[in-house]
Amino acid sequence: MDNALILIAEDDPEISVVLDAYLQRAGWRTVVARDGAVALDHVRMLKPDLVLLDVGLPKHDGFDVLARIRREGETPVIMVTAMSEDVDRLTGLRMGADDYVVKPFNPQEVVERVRAVLRRSGGVTASSIRRCGPLELDLDAQGAFTALNGARTPLDLTLTEFRLLAHMAAAPTRAFARSELLDACLPDGDALERTVDSHLSKARRKLEAAGVTTLIHTVRGIGYRLAALA
Repeated sequence: MDNALILIAEDDPEISVVLDAYLQRAGWRTVVARDGAVALDHVRMLKPDLVLLDVGLPKHDGFDVLARIRREGETPVIMVTAMSEDVDRLTGLRMGADDYVVKPFNPQEVVERVRAVLRRSGGVTASSIRRCGPLELDLDAQGAFTALNGARTPLDLTLTEFRLLAHMAAAPTRAFARSELLDACLPDGDALERTVDSHLSKARRKLEAAGVTTLIHTVRGIGYRLAALA
């Protein structure tokens, strides 16, 4: 379900803003709740496809919210918390949480965990394949292919090249800033923005060698976009 509705139950506004941006960028709809009472109201009224649930919510904490969600249905839940002790993680899982993320976290990792849980629950059927014109990206297998003239040809991309193209393919024709691509696709290193240029230059050459010559476009003063070719 590419248009899944994700409830972000998080009282820290900075964290909720980041999660909201990354989840929407991945193609999902979002709604935010700042406390457990509002989160439960949203679950009952909006029936989200998945809940990202912070343990330390006011009014009703995350464990209380999870218990009430489980009494009423099987909505997938990923617990999000600053607690790192195994006992807290095990408590959430024993109460029926589908996955667990500990702060501080990589937002892109949260996106991938959401995708995996939705897929397991039956909420995602096609999102593992991402297409942009003749480019096809298999997010599960981390495989890239070109489809031209009835032929499907594999592309030998590095992991970073794959991540950059997959990230942009989620919103074809949108201009992505280098800083955004760096944050989303190379979050764990000390890479500079020009590193994005290098990786995309290599990906462009590989696409051109496969016969795809006008997919990656440089946007002056901003960064890059993919052209959604027919």
